[in-house]
Amino acid sequence: MTAYGFHASQEQISPSQLLRDVQQAEAAGFDAAMSSDHFFPWSRRQGHSGFTFSWLGAALASTSFPIGSVCAPGQRYHPAVVAQATATLGEMFPGRYWVALGAGQAMNEHVTGEKWLGLQSRRDRLEESADLISRLHRGEWISEHRGRVEVEDAYLYDRPETPIPLYGTCITPESARRAAQWADGFITLNQPDGAHYEVLSAYREAGGRGPAMLQIHLSWAETDSAAQEIAYDQWRCNIFGPPLDQDLTTPEHFDSAAVDVNLSTVLEAVWTSSSLAAHTEWIAEASQSFDTVYLHHVGQDQTPWLDAAGEHILPALARDTAETGA
Repeated sequence: MTAYGFHASQEQISPSQLLRDVQQAEAAGFDAAMSSDHFFPWSRRQGHSGFTFSWLGAALASTSFPIGSVCAPGQRYHPAVVAQATATLGEMFPGRYWVALGAGQAMNEHVTGEKWLGLQSRRDRLEESADLISRLHRGEWISEHRGRVEVEDAYLYDRPETPIPLYGTCITPESARRAAQWADGFITLNQPDGAHYEVLSAYREAGGRGPAMLQIHLSWAETDSAAQEIAYDQWRCNIFGPPLDQDLTTPEHFDSAAVDVNLSTVLEAVWTSSSLAAHTEWIAEASQSFDTVYLHHVGQDQTPWLDAAGEHILPALARDTAETGA
């Protein structure tokens, strides 16, 4: 049966408000939550970027459902530090935390001053980091490792009894095929023309195990024009594919790149409507292929959306599941 989660967008909402939002999401009936992890927002209009690991401690302590997060180990975060941070959350909140590892984006990673690697090198570094994190989670002492990252005498004294799941973040079929070799599951996001289904197929065909998760960008408001305005204002800087989305470094760069983006392009990436029935139908269709679906209303004010989802969308999805037995 598909679970439905709330996406906590660190780059759009202040940490204190987002904490209230995730608490409201649980009260509204969401089964779980997930969090982004940004040093910079996509646009100056978004204007936030709280530290995800700090926020996760507060969010997990003040809710009872599972919460996961994405993370890019290797540059801004050394994999040994990621291993310690994630193991601590797993030990404090058994069975409630997972992390999805990705190759990263320059906007978040360039702040260290280190060279921003090419795509294949970043993927190699991700896989190396995932292996190091997994070994530390299992209780291994890593005396020395020399590669794209370096480790010397690393060991975790506090770990959960069962290692937390290490998922892969996959946007392309190629990244999904590579993640299938090491990940405990994967997460992707809705893409134009249903490209996310191609990512799912690539992961499974390559032998990928574990849950398949989908993050859906959507915009809802009382009118279509208001929903479209929200989508265009908040998400037109986040519709680029590689290399732009991976290599631009500041919100100003993304804002400049998005000057000529039109509304129709945004609406291909953000499911937008004032109709709760339409959103329910779109989500239900995606639910047939994915184990967990995380819903991201791209507006900065989450309260109206959470109220509407809790009153209408989640009950409708539950009824649909009960009727179909899915």
